[in-house]
Amino acid sequence: MDNPYIVYGAKGGGSVPVEATLTLLGLPYEVVEATVWESEAEREKVAPVNPMRQIPALVLPSGQVMTESAAILMHLAEQHPGAGLAPEVGEARRADYLRWMTFIPASIYSLYWIRDDPMRLAADAAAAELIKARTAERIAECWRIMDAQVSPGRYLLGEALGVLDLYVAVVSRWTPRRERFYREAPKLAEVVRRVDAEPRLQAFWAQRFPFED
Repeated sequence: MDNPYIVYGAKGGGSVPVEATLTLLGLPYEVVEATVWESEAEREKVAPVNPMRQIPALVLPSGQVMTESAAILMHLAEQHPGAGLAPEVGEARRADYLRWMTFIPASIYSLYWIRDDPMRLAADAAAAELIKARTAERIAECWRIMDAQVSPGRYLLGEALGVLDLYVAVVSRWTPRRERFYREAPKLAEVVRRVDAEPRLQAFWAQRFPFED
């Protein structure tokens, strides 16, 4: 029997789109729970597989370790092309796929390292609050920019649910939360509502990222 995938992650955290992808693919996996934003002890749980002590980290059945959520999602999609979770090389939407799969971690996700603990950069509590306010505005701006430049079908890249949809659906649940996300990104909003309602993921969402719309 093949070894399962091992996901270092947390409820509501950056591992959720990876776990959702594994669920859709029907691949066996185990989760090492590590709420890294809560304490040093939780971050140390991840240190053996990721010296950055961040989630997600994925141990492949071969024992090889992958980090970086976008890279993991793209790898899983490419390893299982029959599932249709990403455009293949040569397809017209491939360029859009690569663009937005890297835009999310570079422009949006990376700001949560700051937001999780603004005192990493702030000199005092007042500066920390300013950082939180300004990063929230930057996140909202990035969603507006993406929304203005996408032309979704039923999903972001056409009619098929893919890893980009899962990625956006999860990250959009974080600050500044869905209420503002819907205002800033109405085209994206229609897509993430479909992802939220995906029948194959209802039990998964309830367990790994329950939230109120």
